[in-house]
Amino acid sequence: MAIISDYNEQDNKPPVSAKPFKAVLDPANPLGFLETVFEFLGRESDIFKSDSLVSDVNAVVRMVKENLDTEERKRKDKVEESTGKPEKKFKEDVPVGEVKETKVEEVNEAKSASEAMEEDKKGPRAPNIGNGLDLDNYSWGQSLQEVNLNIPVPHGTKSRFIVCDIKKNHLTVGLKGQPPIIDGELYRPVKVEDCFWSLEDQKSISVLLTKKDQMDWWKCVVKGEPEVETQKVEPEPSKLSDLDPETRATVEKMMFDQRQKSMGLPTSDETQKQDLLKKFMAQHPNMDFSRAKLS
Repeated sequence: MAIISDYNEQDNKPPVSAKPFKAVLDPANPLGFLETVFEFLGRESDIFKSDSLVSDVNAVVRMVKENLDTEERKRKDKVEESTGKPEKKFKEDVPVGEVKETKVEEVNEAKSASEAMEEDKKGPRAPNIGNGLDLDNYSWGQSLQEVNLNIPVPHGTKSRFIVCDIKKNHLTVGLKGQPPIIDGELYRPVKVEDCFWSLEDQKSISVLLTKKDQMDWWKCVVKGEPEVETQKVEPEPSKLSDLDPETRATVEKMMFDQRQKSMGLPTSDETQKQDLLKKFMAQHPNMDFSRAKLS
């Protein structure tokens, strides 16, 4: 029986690796040494078949780091006990209070800048050269009659891959099989029969929307997107000559009123009312106009 027992014990011993572990630690590349160790373990054992391998390795790494930190603290304590002075890490020590104040100031400055950017995004923006805006996914411009969009797409895009659905109050533009680039309710209704799109040089989609109300500036193309500051929008002088006299007079009046408002001055209607009141006061000098108000 003793012989059989000895035989079983020998039979249960793990086989000796045919390839002994050989690796040299290079201080400049410790990860290379670890890779060699893990390759050897994976080849010579079943360690990588364990479901908890990652957590086990992390636990070992934490344990080693904690041991090293403990040894480092002990070493510092011994240095301080022998010298009577705390060990310096830097050539010039900065007071802790100053470091904290500096960090707080930097955080506050960064926060203020971030908040300012957010406010700028929320509020109306100055118009681009086309009286619209340049957004992340597309740019747009406008006249009183039309809205023009330019939407960049990957170079070489074919027209058959484009999805463009123009409805009276809704616009969808994008590429087949991908999330829409534009998809939302239009700022104002359009004349669908007078709207169209085209592919420009296989790298951008051009969309023309004809406004239904051609006496109104759009603040945005799709509701919910950044808005343009319409008080700063101005039509091209050459376009005014193409309008009929009545429309041109209305547009010029609107432009004048916008400029007056931006400077805090009375509009044309307010100026007219003031002139009428002055004329009436001149015709009736005996009347008391101290409580007269313009509405």
